[in-house]
Amino acid sequence: MKTTDFYIDGAWVAPSSLSDFSVIDPSTEEVCATISLAAAHDANNAVKAARAAFPTWSCSSVETRIALLEKLYALYMERRSEMSRAIMQEMGAPINFATEAQFEAGSVHLEETIKVLREFKFEETTAKDYLFHEPIGIVALITPWNWPMNQVILKVAPALAAGCTIVLKPSEIAPLSSMVLAQMIDDADFPNGVFNLVNGDGPGAGATLSAHADIDMVSFTGSTRAGALITKAAADTVKRVSLELGGKGANIVFEDADDGAVTRGVLECFENTGQSCNAPTRMLVHRSIYDQAIKTAVQVASSHKVASAHEAGDHMGPVVGKAHWQKVQSMIQMGIDEGARLIAGGPGRPDHLERGYFVKPTVFADVTNDMQIAQQEVFGPVLVMIPFETEADAIQIANATPYGLGSYIQTQNHQRAMRVARALRSGMVSINGGYLGIDTPFGGYKQSGNGREGSIWGLEEYLEIKAVTGST
Repeated sequence: MKTTDFYIDGAWVAPSSLSDFSVIDPSTEEVCATISLAAAHDANNAVKAARAAFPTWSCSSVETRIALLEKLYALYMERRSEMSRAIMQEMGAPINFATEAQFEAGSVHLEETIKVLREFKFEETTAKDYLFHEPIGIVALITPWNWPMNQVILKVAPALAAGCTIVLKPSEIAPLSSMVLAQMIDDADFPNGVFNLVNGDGPGAGATLSAHADIDMVSFTGSTRAGALITKAAADTVKRVSLELGGKGANIVFEDADDGAVTRGVLECFENTGQSCNAPTRMLVHRSIYDQAIKTAVQVASSHKVASAHEAGDHMGPVVGKAHWQKVQSMIQMGIDEGARLIAGGPGRPDHLERGYFVKPTVFADVTNDMQIAQQEVFGPVLVMIPFETEADAIQIANATPYGLGSYIQTQNHQRAMRVARALRSGMVSINGGYLGIDTPFGGYKQSGNGREGSIWGLEEYLEIKAVTGST
């Protein structure tokens, strides 16, 4: 496998024109690989291969698809070290986190897809009619850099399971793990053209695929801004567009929250260096415990270790790259300029790190919800703390953003937890540190997107439903 090649029609092929792009290790700021950015001709070739493979693959038996996905799962598990190292290098996840969380996110979703495929009924009957669930067609999968295998496998596995053929365009910033996966798919002997990979950027390959007349569906995970552009590009061909976009998660800490609620909330905000769309980045705290919550947040943030992704252990790594580091720094400065009280972290690198795209674990207190630091997605280890007086006040603040992905509630009162969960305008709600299972849908309301991924909901995203009547 040459990293400058694309995987098209069952083979690694050279790009049609030279357009090299350096993949940077964010811990060292050094080039760790060189890829090519696809031209329109390369993207068209990938679509052509997927279109040619669709008639046969869409009619393949469920047993055939299960067998191939099981083979892929076995290869994925065998190559844990290689995959984890690729993720560490391309986007800066500390090696322990890359191995345990990032890698495992891919494996559990692949395993869940196989389970769902075994049980799914592609043909059903009503009282007198038939319902057929059929693959939507050729799908373009455009994925982000922050959880590479989580997001790639959440799309690739159910699309293959449904009988669709695929053109994958991973983030050009973090393409290496997807190329390792492409090699696994090749080794698993999926038919030629069923899965294709082209590297490229959004304005190039991404735009070509979004507007392509032979693409039947685009599934995109990334920023709300990019999601809107993809939707507009896809509109002329009226293709299905599934979006998983940004978030500005509210973590509501009531006065009866358990002793570990604030510590847990700070650490969850900083997980993956804050580069998670569903991170609890706004901590709403009842006024009666607000001062103590501030003290706890300062202690947790100040003691949170920041180190190279190459270093073993439980710590926070760098953000993904220079441009993103600069964006996070500008947002931290914006919070200062808006009058939020900086109580931990702040601008610049941690003092002990002279190289790498590292950010100080940062906490702002006395934030008001109209500040940009409370409304815009920072996508870095930056927590804002907002006091509230009443339950109704907390719900109003939590809902008052353009986003609606993940929300969090900390209370020992079950009735209140359920009441608030129903009132929150978000696709997912976690209570007292609970984690959603792999058999639940992932997605949001409002500008956080319009589709659902994971388990049976993820499979259904790639299916059309046909009603047939009149047969004897």
